[in-house]
Amino acid sequence: MRKFIVPAMLAGLLSLALPVQATERYVIDTDKHHAFITFKIKHLGYSWLLGRFDDFSGSFEYDEANPSANKVDISIAMNSIDTNHAERDKHLRSDDFFDVEKYPKATFTTTSYSDKGNGKAILKGALTLHGVKKEVTIDVDQVGTGPDPWGGYRRGFEGTTTLHLSDYDLKKAKILGPAGENVELYLSIEGIRQ
Repeated sequence: MRKFIVPAMLAGLLSLALPVQATERYVIDTDKHHAFITFKIKHLGYSWLLGRFDDFSGSFEYDEANPSANKVDISIAMNSIDTNHAERDKHLRSDDFFDVEKYPKATFTTTSYSDKGNGKAILKGALTLHGVKKEVTIDVDQVGTGPDPWGGYRRGFEGTTTLHLSDYDLKKAKILGPAGENVELYLSIEGIRQ
């Protein structure tokens, strides 16, 4: 009997000594297309032009007990812009707009995460776009979390923010008219726990 008690006591002591890992790391599920970065911008003030970025990657860390430790990192391939019009997309990739040869990626890295309760939060971070780094604020809503049918565990969020093209030295965007200054960005992010 004694030979079973000693190992059990040692295991118990070791479990007390080891730190509890409360932070969960997730990889954004872009492989299976369960994540989206979309936008809309007014065209001359008469209609909405919608688009998306098809190639991006990233991860996030989530700690329910310590939300201020939550963080997100995303990298977007700017040449993957798709507005459902090949000629317009070619123009947007050119040095008239995003100049994807010179600035191939846009990146976002968290600077702060503020939990507002009921799954809502304010995410602030540094967005680098067209060679310019600016802080942006994203309104976040947790969509859901739980096991998936394949033995994994997932967590999903949506977020919205408005970008101002003039903040990113995109002067030629003025051809869209004054209403085209603001870009409404919508993110739907589903992560797989690692």
